[in-house]
Amino acid sequence: MLRGRWIGMLLLCLVVAGVFAWLGQWQLGRAIDTAPQAPGATEQVRPLADVVEPGAYLPEPLVGQKAQTAGHWVAGDFIVVSSRFNDGVQGYWVTGQLRVAERTSIAVAIGWAPDRESADAAAQRLEADVGGAEVVVTGRVISDEGPVLPPPSEPYALERMSPAALLSRWHDIDELQVYRPYLAATTADGGLVDISSPAPDEGSPINWLNIFYAVEWVIFAGFAFYLWYRLAKDAWEREVEEFEEQGAAASA
Repeated sequence: MLRGRWIGMLLLCLVVAGVFAWLGQWQLGRAIDTAPQAPGATEQVRPLADVVEPGAYLPEPLVGQKAQTAGHWVAGDFIVVSSRFNDGVQGYWVTGQLRVAERTSIAVAIGWAPDRESADAAAQRLEADVGGAEVVVTGRVISDEGPVLPPPSEPYALERMSPAALLSRWHDIDELQVYRPYLAATTADGGLVDISSPAPDEGSPINWLNIFYAVEWVIFAGFAFYLWYRLAKDAWEREVEEFEEQGAAASA
């Protein structure tokens, strides 16, 4: 084990283990949020621009944050999304494209309806009221649910609240910047029912997944030393066996 080859491999293992240890320390540092949000922070209405930027992912501590923005509705883009529950009752959301800047929009869930007929009627009322006037919308900022394929029986149905899916049906989208999350309005319009959106649970300042990763890096570092020890020990045992065999042959 004290031969140059094995000493060189030990030094290599020390370097590898050092890298693993540094990664474990870095992961552990990310596991503990040194500046968690204060209790009730999500209930304080903040400007949308202070919560998330267009095209950016919503940071986990800000999921469900109440925010406010101003803009105008884009005509023709009031779209119904199905499979929406309000206090346990399944129904529909009417959504709209809110143009908050020259070429920037956010998807807004405007309100809930118990059946498709009511949702379609509300969408028509909202469409009739579009006149380019500025509106102020307050709601919770919620992450994109991700698009899914519609059922074969309803190829144009939307069952997930996904700005990416809505974007494919919106008008006037050339060079348009879109917010990845959406805004669930706290006050409905168009004769719809207010969306039930309780405050999110207070998160823990400790990210256990990152702690698990940190432990993994420590295990990897230990495995690097074990691998060196196992290889060196096997080589030493082979040499001992060869030496004993040579000694037995010489004495025969």
